[in-house]
Amino acid sequence: MTTPVHRAAGIVTRGLACGIDLAIVMAVMGGIYVGALFVRLLFSPQEFTFPDASALLSVSMFIGVAVLYLTACWAVSGRTVGAVIMGLRVVSRNGELIGWLRALLRALLCVMFGFGLLWAAVDGRRRSLQDILLRTAVVYDWEPDLHVGEPKT
Repeated sequence: MTTPVHRAAGIVTRGLACGIDLAIVMAVMGGIYVGALFVRLLFSPQEFTFPDASALLSVSMFIGVAVLYLTACWAVSGRTVGAVIMGLRVVSRNGELIGWLRALLRALLCVMFGFGLLWAAVDGRRRSLQDILLRTAVVYDWEPDLHVGEPKT
């Protein structure tokens, strides 16, 4: 079975996908905050006050949620919600899924050094610094994967 050749995604499409993923992470964080409010209200309704969201806690939560979200999406399908909407997929150089370890490393690099994406604007092969370091690629992939969940023959 041959692996289809996909065209590398450009900076604009990748940037839009990142923006969508950022909105997803922020929504998850908002949901966690609202959940904490309800738990606090449930256990002490007479003494209820809104919890203080310290900067350190907020940044730590953002990093944790973003890394977990990106790692799981890239390891399982190669696609985040933003990537699905924009028709992108993260793959290894041979076109396969990148696996859990490389997905975790890529997520950490993308969250902690997001500016590495800007390198895709000047690189001839449209690679971010994360792609260069981990030998990954972000490609256009509009075709649905119709074989997900089917046993391999």
